[in-house]
Amino acid sequence: MKKKSIIRALLFVIAFVAVAWFVRQRFDVTADGIREYILSFGIFGPIIFMGIYAIGPIVVFPTSVLSLAAAFAYGIWPGMLYIVIGATGAGITGYIMGRFFGDSVLKFHESKWAQKIYPKMKEQSFLYVFILRLIPIVGFDILSYLAGITRAKFGAFVLATVLGMLPGTFVYSLVGSSLASGNTTLIFIALTLFTLLLVVTFLFKNKVRSWLKI
Repeated sequence: MKKKSIIRALLFVIAFVAVAWFVRQRFDVTADGIREYILSFGIFGPIIFMGIYAIGPIVVFPTSVLSLAAAFAYGIWPGMLYIVIGATGAGITGYIMGRFFGDSVLKFHESKWAQKIYPKMKEQSFLYVFILRLIPIVGFDILSYLAGITRAKFGAFVLATVLGMLPGTFVYSLVGSSLASGNTTLIFIALTLFTLLLVVTFLFKNKVRSWLKI
């Protein structure tokens, strides 16, 4: 693997940890405080969270922040369940936007790779969506828009979205819950897995592009 990819992944992790530490120290943000705020909504908390997640493609809200927040408040379980449901909802929202608004608004047809990926996405919906969720070289929302624009099979799109994002969702859940626990061993394990996930993505992104011919 290229040294540049490894360095980029490590810098991302270092930046993430630095920002988390700065916010926690500067603004006196505690695990209990964040957890109590989210849980203050009671039984409506998960519903509100999943609803906000589902409209993410419309308001362009960073879903990674929501994923960490869910794990921070609810732990790996049921936090992971809420993330999967919310992210699936976000995927469906993006799909519907692409299906009904299409190129007239989103303008993806102007991209140089659009003509290559459009017919293949329609013919092999599950394969393309699954691989690109598993190795996210294309943004989550962008992939959802593309699936809608190309009229990818809806059932295949939803199933591939759920299965493809499970590994990443687990890692995000572990990171969030470990930061909430304050357990240094668990935090180390979580950040190690997070780094590994980034390295795998950087390692395989060119191979995935070549294999899927995008």
